[in-house]
Amino acid sequence: MQFHHRGYVSGDPRVAPASGFGIDRPEQLPDELDVLIVGTGPAGMIAAAQLAQFPGVNTRIVEKRGGRLEVGQADGIQSRTVETFNAFGFASRIIDEAYRITQMAFWNADPENPQNIIRTSLPEDDPSGISEFPHLCVNQARVQDYFAEAAHNAPTRLTPDYGWEFVGLTVDRSPSAGEYPVEVRLRRTVGPDAGAERVVHTKYVVGCDGARSAVRAAIGRKLVGDQAMHAWGVMDVLAVTDFPDIRTKCAIQSHDGGSILLIPREGGHLFRLYVDLGEVHEGDNGAVRQTPLDEIIARANRIMHPYTVEVKSVAWHSVYEVGHRLTDKFDDVTGDAGPEVTPRVLIAGDACHTHSAKAGQGMNVSMQDGWNLSWKLGHVIEGRATPELLATYSAERQVIAKDLIEFDKQWSSLMASKPEDFPDPNYLAEFYVKTFEFPSGFMTQYQPSLITATAEHQELATGFPIGKRFKSAEVVRVSDGNPIHLGHQHRADGRWRIYVFADAAAPTKTGTPTAEIAEWLRSDPASPLAATPAGGDEDAWFDVKVVYQQDHSEIRIPDVPEVFTPRLAPFGLADWEKVYGAGTIVGRRIDIFDERGISRDGAVVVVRPDQYVSAVLPLSATDELAAFFAALAPRVAAGDLAGSVS
Repeated sequence: MQFHHRGYVSGDPRVAPASGFGIDRPEQLPDELDVLIVGTGPAGMIAAAQLAQFPGVNTRIVEKRGGRLEVGQADGIQSRTVETFNAFGFASRIIDEAYRITQMAFWNADPENPQNIIRTSLPEDDPSGISEFPHLCVNQARVQDYFAEAAHNAPTRLTPDYGWEFVGLTVDRSPSAGEYPVEVRLRRTVGPDAGAERVVHTKYVVGCDGARSAVRAAIGRKLVGDQAMHAWGVMDVLAVTDFPDIRTKCAIQSHDGGSILLIPREGGHLFRLYVDLGEVHEGDNGAVRQTPLDEIIARANRIMHPYTVEVKSVAWHSVYEVGHRLTDKFDDVTGDAGPEVTPRVLIAGDACHTHSAKAGQGMNVSMQDGWNLSWKLGHVIEGRATPELLATYSAERQVIAKDLIEFDKQWSSLMASKPEDFPDPNYLAEFYVKTFEFPSGFMTQYQPSLITATAEHQELATGFPIGKRFKSAEVVRVSDGNPIHLGHQHRADGRWRIYVFADAAAPTKTGTPTAEIAEWLRSDPASPLAATPAGGDEDAWFDVKVVYQQDHSEIRIPDVPEVFTPRLAPFGLADWEKVYGAGTIVGRRIDIFDERGISRDGAVVVVRPDQYVSAVLPLSATDELAAFFAALAPRVAAGDLAGSVS
């Protein structure tokens, strides 16, 4: 963590200085704003935390509840999500608090005594070591608390506006539309003025208001799909039990009593049971949702025989039917609209896709929706990018949601199957291990678009597949000899990353391919860095780092081109923490070139603000690099941008 460069900091360095709309932030909702987020669920809170990093963007988030969420339904946190938490600055704290999943036990009916269950396998949760981040379980409410803290500590000091319910909206796309073309109607839900309505005007609305989304309905989108006609009871309980794997994630399949997914919770005692309630008959009309808690507990005990679960306290419980639904588009632009029409209302999370909870994906995918969208909104509103950037949100995330639903259909169907339906007793465990990369969140790969280049030069960095998230690896920081994960320095601050992996020559300011691209980045008018506003930090919009092939002890900072040691306002201090090399630390060799298949001729890897690789280029490809960012550049001056969007 870097601080003190603007003066001595004696307080919490995680609290950024207030700036922009964070200075004298009004307590009451303003009449006009840039972005209105509806709903403080996972998608809404990560969007708020990201947009709070943009001082020039006036963002508010409304919630119909009178206060914070206290009991969250979701609890599974996949490795990619923990990686995301690291970008927002709270991964280490939530890891300390959470339950960590390192293995999963599979229990089946005992062939010699089918009325009993026995453990049949205990595979590692991440057998391939796909991530340095763990797989966790922690209450959704705590996740939202951490994002709320990140938003409040950001420059705009964003906090939720509780007690406001979304009623409806209208979008004025006429040529005469003003700067705030979306009219939103809100209703007060708490306090002495409960029931009162008011209107606000905004540039964009982000609907994160759940499966029954009123924002989705307002733009005419519908969730389309089917019910699996299978019901599950879910409960978070404190219980006395003789089941030996009560603190291990388990998939339990009895001979004839159904299935259970057991998830230990944080805190050492609480655990969650997803209890199979069986097929739902035609004409049930939701009656299964009235299944008494006592019946769910009794069924759990039948499934887990000969073990018993004596429930002492129930923190939360519910009954749900598995459903898989998806909207055809995640924004308000109709299919017959021309390319000049860009979104004004966008939806995320459960508002646009629903599925079962057993794959542990709902909260995780929703947060990736929110992050994908929010940095794009920030760039468009602050004049960093053309409004056409917003069209990539629906194009990218709708495909991911469709893939998730297909995976969840398969997994939830397997969980509801009887053991005799499988080819062999270990089929479910083998499926879990074989498909681990998908639920971990690392299968996402965006296709070529405005912000994702083609794979023409992929061979220069095979370990950084274009369109997939930047898979971190260790490097050695030259300034202090510390081994660090390169990707862990990527914070959710809205900046693009340009990683220059140097050619084999020793560091110098002239005469090498690395030196030449460094000089181009620093001084050429076609360089993307030329758009950085003057008078602030030189790396305010682009974080440019260099990794040399030499041992870190052989690299001298004075020999490194200036673009890799940018000056920071207001004192012009040089940032020495962007220069890296290889090294041997405590007998362990660190070389990212070998570990990630990077060409010894060097390469440029461009990474977007949400950590996905956008391009891999040769060091000499300055024209291609310039063209990539030129396509994103706004077509009009930043001050006129909002009024120009259709």
